[in-house]
Amino acid sequence: MHSTKNKHIVITGGAKGIGRACVETFLKAESKVSVLDIDESSDIPEFNGSTYALYKTDVAKESQVKQRMEDAIRRFGEIDVLINNAGIVKYGSVTETSEEVWDQILGVNLKSSFLCSKHAIPSMLRKGKGVIINVSSVQAFLSQNVVAAYTASKTALLGLTRSIAVDYAPNIRCVAVCPGTIDTPMFRNALQESPDPDAVYQECIDMHPLHKIGNPEEVAELIAFLSSDKASFITGQAYRIDGGLGIGIAGSKHE
Repeated sequence: MHSTKNKHIVITGGAKGIGRACVETFLKAESKVSVLDIDESSDIPEFNGSTYALYKTDVAKESQVKQRMEDAIRRFGEIDVLINNAGIVKYGSVTETSEEVWDQILGVNLKSSFLCSKHAIPSMLRKGKGVIINVSSVQAFLSQNVVAAYTASKTALLGLTRSIAVDYAPNIRCVAVCPGTIDTPMFRNALQESPDPDAVYQECIDMHPLHKIGNPEEVAELIAFLSSDKASFITGQAYRIDGGLGIGIAGSKHE
């Protein structure tokens, strides 16, 4: 069993999907949870004010991140765990992607992790320990078509993870979590952009050796473990939670 009881957890992108599952998982563990999200729909009234706080934040803007981190620390004390989960996807190859879209995707997916880490690490150092979890993607290792900016941002997160792990050891651990296909609103929205959503959904199931897609709660449980003292000898690594995606080689089966 892992425990983060009474620890202060800061989660970016906590309104939906993996972020929302993380919020619920840590609240059930009796953690104190601060959410930084531009979407205010993640409000949970039954916890609000006691062990949960939502701060509307554009996590790609340093002035907002700095202020919200200070607000969270005043409310719940020094930060124990930062989960850099905020992320977006827009489709396009290198030649199809505008500079504006490139900057937007890298801003939310990569720059936000840099900024939030920058303004959470001093709090962790004051406390003498801390954990940072960067939510990357299986697409840091494999790539679909027309996701140039997304794949670049998620791959770069692995380098940021290693850098933080080296620079701030032994006090702070930093780990990357790399999900495969997870049944989130972002995934469902992407399906609707295809001509045949049902067919694409089945393709997603079939391309995973476990013949299913993941759910946000499974990813949240891994994040909760890596955030806990039970994972105290783990740092600088990237953990794939991807149903075995990419481990096989296509070809004929021989009995």
